[in-house]
Amino acid sequence: MTELSKAYTPREVEGPIYERWLAADVFAPDGAGSTADPDLPPFTIIQPPPNVTGSLHLGHAQRTAVEDLMVRHARMLGHPALFLPGLDHASIAAQFVLDGLLAKEGESRQSLGRERYLERMRAFSDSTKPVILAQQRRVGASADWGRLRYTMDDVSANAVRAAFERLYRDGLAYRTEALINWCPGCQTSVSDLEVIPTPETGTLWFVRYHLIDEPTGTPDPDATITVATTRPETILGDTAVAVHPDDERYRDLVGRRVRIPFVDRDVPIIADDVVDRAFGSGAVKITPAHDPDDYATGKRHGLPAPTILADDATIEKTGTEFDGLDRYEARRRIVAALAAHGDVVSERVHEMIVGRCQRSNDVLEPRLKTQWFIRTEPLAARALDATRSGRTKILPDRFVKTWEHWLTNIRDWNVSRQLWWGHRIPAWYCPDGHVTVSAEPTGPTGCEVCRRPASELQQDPDIFDTWFSSGLWPFSTLGWPDPTPDYQRYYPTSVMETAYDIIFFWVARMMMLGIHLTGTEPFHTVYLSGLIRDPEGAKMSKTKGNVIDPLGVIDETGADALRFALIHGAAPGQDQRFGTAKLEHARNFANKLWNATRFVVGARPASIPADSERRLPDARHLGPLEHWLASRATATVAAVDAAMTEFAFGEVTRLLQEAIWGEFCDWGVELAKVRLADRAIPIEAREATWWSLVASLDTYLRLLHPVMPFVTEALWEALPHRSSDPQLLIVARWPAVGEPEPAIEAQVAALIALVTELRNARASAKLGAGDWLETRVFVPIELGSSFEALRPAIERLARARPLERELTPEALHAAAGPADLSVVVAGTGIEARVRPAASGSEAAELEQARLERELDEAEGWLAAARDRLANEAFTSKAPPAVVEGARAREAELADQVARLRDRLGR
Repeated sequence: MTELSKAYTPREVEGPIYERWLAADVFAPDGAGSTADPDLPPFTIIQPPPNVTGSLHLGHAQRTAVEDLMVRHARMLGHPALFLPGLDHASIAAQFVLDGLLAKEGESRQSLGRERYLERMRAFSDSTKPVILAQQRRVGASADWGRLRYTMDDVSANAVRAAFERLYRDGLAYRTEALINWCPGCQTSVSDLEVIPTPETGTLWFVRYHLIDEPTGTPDPDATITVATTRPETILGDTAVAVHPDDERYRDLVGRRVRIPFVDRDVPIIADDVVDRAFGSGAVKITPAHDPDDYATGKRHGLPAPTILADDATIEKTGTEFDGLDRYEARRRIVAALAAHGDVVSERVHEMIVGRCQRSNDVLEPRLKTQWFIRTEPLAARALDATRSGRTKILPDRFVKTWEHWLTNIRDWNVSRQLWWGHRIPAWYCPDGHVTVSAEPTGPTGCEVCRRPASELQQDPDIFDTWFSSGLWPFSTLGWPDPTPDYQRYYPTSVMETAYDIIFFWVARMMMLGIHLTGTEPFHTVYLSGLIRDPEGAKMSKTKGNVIDPLGVIDETGADALRFALIHGAAPGQDQRFGTAKLEHARNFANKLWNATRFVVGARPASIPADSERRLPDARHLGPLEHWLASRATATVAAVDAAMTEFAFGEVTRLLQEAIWGEFCDWGVELAKVRLADRAIPIEAREATWWSLVASLDTYLRLLHPVMPFVTEALWEALPHRSSDPQLLIVARWPAVGEPEPAIEAQVAALIALVTELRNARASAKLGAGDWLETRVFVPIELGSSFEALRPAIERLARARPLERELTPEALHAAAGPADLSVVVAGTGIEARVRPAASGSEAAELEQARLERELDEAEGWLAAARDRLANEAFTSKAPPAVVEGARAREAELADQVARLRDRLGR
């Protein structure tokens, strides 16, 4: 045993303990300090890789705490537990940050060139990697740092090339021109995840297009059709006007042509169900190259799709005066020119949703680009089969419906990005237009179609969407496509924990790619965490100033308090509110546990040597307290096991707080204090009490370790251990469920309730908390032996002295004085009368008021019980045992009411 300091100071404990774990090599399932059973199946969690440019935020801390909880639990169960850490190169995010730094230096991507730019990026990411890794260690992540993976390392690069070649050979990767989301600021296409739908107030312009007079082929100055648009600059790319086929207003115009202003392009009026007759004028302009709905409409009607925006969102290739202008300046001038010609009918304020880039906040533009795509429909079908068959389970269940909807309505995945930082697409093009895809690190030796040499081939300049390399994460991290020992041992993985808001963009892609490329699901459970919000439920943001820095929290309260606060009350998929109140409560819990353990260690009877090996208490000297301690501990083990099985981690913390703080510390330790200090009790019995405290505390520390690893490790070291125990709690075994003793639990619970009711009566009567009060008590015979064994503790905790036991309720009532306080412990048969230290009219009035309150409450419960029994639907349909219990409760309440009325003289 080691001596514990008087006060718990996390910063003095956590760092040294983490270094001990590292030195002992206990994080790796095959480490020198591992106690894993090689015959048990492995438990594997591949960490969702945080961005290499990022720093720890509450979301990272929460996910790390939940993942680490699962891994530590599995490790203590004896499974070879692998918590594999990683980092994401975050191509667009990292490039956005670095470009900002270069701009301050007067440099840019273009001025450096691709190779020098990538050198700067590698140096930049190398400088940021240690930051977030060190921060995760402070949270207590027991990750196998020797297996750290990075989405840009050689292992990942090999997997990316192999996966793409396989998809290409299987006909699932193809290159084509299609409409994509384009960010003018980042100068790349972006994924749907990086599109932030933003409500904005814009303008809806109503513009006249002149119909063509077919005999002359010129616009008719008096014959027009009015279209409504929020983007007048795209007029330059219009190739049709569409109306609804059932719209009587325009039925005669379908098939006619109109002249597009400025570009003098004559286009048809078409009929299509896509048109909303109630929107605007009921006639809409069709710009296939710059709007998703228009693109689909253009495909259906065979319309051309001219592109009129450059990569920087300036107007180009229209042959008009607007070429070279920024899109918004062009919009202003186009509206002014139309108005000058009398072709702006009206304009009005219009509320709309605009897609903005997650990184640059630029308004995104739909654009036609030639890109690489992954054909997702056959991949999605297999992912759906995995969840429908139960081979992979999604928690919570309510996300299954949205999972099904998304995968059954999935679109092909654009994996091309026009960036430099990332995995370059391994596709080469020869002068004849042939495509060669190769997984070889050095590329192909020549065109696989016409055999032109490699020197004549050009590699695709684009890189992969970050989600492509991330989609391979569960198996690329283990060495796939090579049959490495880690891949063969730890794949498929066990649980994928991540935030629910990326279930489609990441989880779905891991499932689709994992099943196709490996032949099996990458994990059996998807645990979706909720988001962390402020105490008022608002989303945290730096702009609002409601962000909490987890590192600052750790400095102030410790990592254990942060972990407990993030897990306590959490449920899969549920957002949770987080604030100082939760942190303060968690810190108080850690302090309570520290103080209780310090008492137990210091209360060791002198007859037990300080270096004694832990042993079972002598069964001959076990009393009700000792049996209660053991039974409550085993009940907690069973309850925590059940909650862990259901992934109910918030329930785990509730159970442990209730058992450790509410039972062990508040009652077990307090009852034991009296016994350990009572020299009238034989030393053998006091030893049994102490060993019982040690056994229960050992169990609770093991159960709490996955949630609060630092404080439990420090406290466990201070306890005596068995010779079979390891030196560190992190690799000790999870406690087994013992035999419960419900009868003794009920007896001790009744006596604890007696102490509570005596305290409540004292407080209600406004009597001094420290006064010793004469107390008489009636205890049913079945509780008699437990009462007598714990009588000294009850006396002390209730400040009840002398504490005299009456043999019947009648004797108790007969001995009562007019000012005595009446105490009834509901459901136990225990009654007590407390005589105030000073009598008088004030004491009598207080007692009278208290008894009347108790009578009102008891009469209310009695009326409800009788109404229930008078309900034929209840008495005829409820199980007989339930009805019998209700009758017994009614009789008990009736007796309680009668006694209270008698006490009040009614």
